[in-house]
Amino acid sequence: MDENSALGRVRQDLLDLSDFAYGRLRGRLDGLTDGEYFWEPVDGCWSVRPVGDGTYRADGEAGAPGGRPPLTTIAWRMSHITDMLSDRRNATWIGVQPTGRLPHAGAPGTSGAAVQRLEQAYALFRAHVAALEAGTLTDAMGQVAGPYAGSTRASFVLHELDELIHHGAEVGVLRDLYRATRPA
Repeated sequence: MDENSALGRVRQDLLDLSDFAYGRLRGRLDGLTDGEYFWEPVDGCWSVRPVGDGTYRADGEAGAPGGRPPLTTIAWRMSHITDMLSDRRNATWIGVQPTGRLPHAGAPGTSGAAVQRLEQAYALFRAHVAALEAGTLTDAMGQVAGPYAGSTRASFVLHELDELIHHGAEVGVLRDLYRATRPA
């Protein structure tokens, strides 16, 4: 197997892992209600809140008080995952042309809108990874990536997948906790 076909297999592995992780999260979102979406299991959670002009915004844009972020709601986590997957840097840092952009009208104010926006964000992320030339997976991202200039394109995709996997798991745990704390 030559280097390009080996790297082509690696790119396909990244896409397969992406699809698996996203599919697992998407399956866990079936039937998500607004009550679960906004549920705050403890006081002081970061969430998604109305800002008064009909839009919503995720808490914590100014950073965590004392440097430690509080527990976050499903709404906050879904907003974070969506923002991460749809970030324009995903394309430019891995050397592909951006294929689109989500309109940024704040965070979703309902669970249904959040699921729909997550689907759109994942489609963008996947399209960018699929467009990545396999032979460039081990190339450094370069100056466009600032302090991560020396990191490879593959390492950046893996970082994004780590975010999807661990925040997706947290959404699942919060759904389980919500269900476990409600009367049958």
